[in-house]
Amino acid sequence: MKNGFVKAAAASPVIRVADAEYNAERVADCIREAAAQDVRLLVFPALTLTGCSCRDLFSHRVLLDGARNALLKLLPETKGLDMLIFVGLPFAHGAKVFNTAAAIYDGEILALIPAEEPADAHFDLPEPGSCYEVTVPGYGMVPLSDSILFEHEALADLRVAVEVGADLDRFTSPAARHAEAGATVIAQMAAFPETVSSREEAELNARYESRQFRSALLLAAPGKGESTTDRAWSGLCLAAENGSILFSCEQESTFAVTEFDVEHLMTLRRAAACFDAESDYLRLSWGGELTETILTRKYRMHPHLPENPEELPAYCWRMLEMQVSGLVKRMNYAGLDHCVVGISGGVDSTLAVLVSAMAVKRMGLPSQNVIACTMPCFGTSSRTKNNAVVVAEQLGAEVRVIDISKAVLQHFDDIGHAHDDYSVAYENAQARERTQILMDISNKTNGLDVGTEDLSEFIDGWCTYNGDHTSMYDVNIGLTKTQVRANVRYLADTAEDPVLKAALYDVLDCPVTPELLPIRDDQIEQKSEEAVGSYSLQDFFTHKMLICGFTPSKTLRLAKIAYAGQFSDEELLRWLTSYCRRLFSQQFKRSCLMDGPAVEAFSVSPRDGFLIPSDAENALFLQDLESLLK
Repeated sequence: MKNGFVKAAAASPVIRVADAEYNAERVADCIREAAAQDVRLLVFPALTLTGCSCRDLFSHRVLLDGARNALLKLLPETKGLDMLIFVGLPFAHGAKVFNTAAAIYDGEILALIPAEEPADAHFDLPEPGSCYEVTVPGYGMVPLSDSILFEHEALADLRVAVEVGADLDRFTSPAARHAEAGATVIAQMAAFPETVSSREEAELNARYESRQFRSALLLAAPGKGESTTDRAWSGLCLAAENGSILFSCEQESTFAVTEFDVEHLMTLRRAAACFDAESDYLRLSWGGELTETILTRKYRMHPHLPENPEELPAYCWRMLEMQVSGLVKRMNYAGLDHCVVGISGGVDSTLAVLVSAMAVKRMGLPSQNVIACTMPCFGTSSRTKNNAVVVAEQLGAEVRVIDISKAVLQHFDDIGHAHDDYSVAYENAQARERTQILMDISNKTNGLDVGTEDLSEFIDGWCTYNGDHTSMYDVNIGLTKTQVRANVRYLADTAEDPVLKAALYDVLDCPVTPELLPIRDDQIEQKSEEAVGSYSLQDFFTHKMLICGFTPSKTLRLAKIAYAGQFSDEELLRWLTSYCRRLFSQQFKRSCLMDGPAVEAFSVSPRDGFLIPSDAENALFLQDLESLLK
């Protein structure tokens, strides 16, 4: 349960209708299986101990007593287990019969939670918000209420509430009230039968509610043992978290396990600032010490891209549409009719010139209104230069080749910098010379200097302050490097021009390089990823640390899963440490960024994005990583 992970399971065993003793044995089997997998939260369907298709038997003394006795027989099975279990049964309190969930922990009945919406006329409604002290014969007094939160003693972010039976289908779902009161996990003990669309409908509802309530949902529906007199039953078990389905399965006897990340859910809620409202909920404690949870969930290397490859083309087109629309709006507003782009043959500048070409076309302007400037200097290879020129020419842009070597050498002489001193001034002077040229050409041609730097490079600061860092409008500012590459690949895949297609693929094959240091034999030698690490890794770190709000140590844990076999633990730790250092030390570059469209809900814009002080310390982040070495 460390790092906020809780192992949860939903179970729908094959029961016998009205045979409570047999059903209790099947429930006990599931409890033993859950204990073997270190499950801490286990949910069964509504009316598990009797079946939900008993009809008039629900109010019969024999069935009510049988269900209660079956519940009591389960208690020894749970003794000594650090597992919160929800089992369904009919329960009589005086003249009323409730469809209830029994919350069991460590051999005790913590509470009974009644359904707020009866599935049929056989059950009664509790008074809204009421809390009774009821007697369970053979056990003792327990609370009965529809407003209970089960709060874990050691993992404060784990708070569980229950929906029972037809409550799932209410116009105003109890889940909304539970989440507002603080529940991060909603146990849904369903009672619906199987239809041709029941699974699809349940998944749709789970996606919506878990996203809307920033919560985890754990659902178990009645299974194959229910009466088939008029209905069929699927045994659907489903888990969802913040809009994503973690598992959804229907089997003869269903038992499914996953891990919820309640720490992440709480981070999302703090950003929303509309949870943990004052309420009269009864709050009951459970749970033991925090232990390590073995993770079975998969974590993708590229969380900024769709999980389903079939969705990638539409996703890329939408990103491009946002880039083009933003650029067209800015040019129209400023009364400009040219785009000026510095092209290097890298993926970032290639995407910027492609977007510029799409923008001038949409504005009804000739393709020559894109002025693509390649500005070779000391580190430029013929491969990158040729790719840059070919792409621009095939787009119909005006290509200008401006060798800046003499200008930079003159600048070195002016400031007294030795020509063979390859320090930071040597590199930055080239980047700033290029920016000056692009700005001046823009002024001269009624144009807009279109920036090329992407989100990944702004986060790690791999840009020259007031050099490539600066532009008049940056179309890549909201895209990670993996998204930039995805867009270029999409445009390469869909290009009809074979020359353009080949050049774009070669751009994708080239290593990321600033090309600022002298080269030998016309080969690319200065590679960005050798200095700052894999951009795939960096984008993964950004997603987990800045978007999800995870600690560095938790991020490293998930990176080991996502990149298993690709990087050693030592390499992952080294690059994550470098990332944490650069995240803070390079903030000053992000504090004065250009305008440009964000394509995700996350950005580093100084106006509405992720903000930290330019002189904040990274000590706590590094300490969190150093703790892993002890």
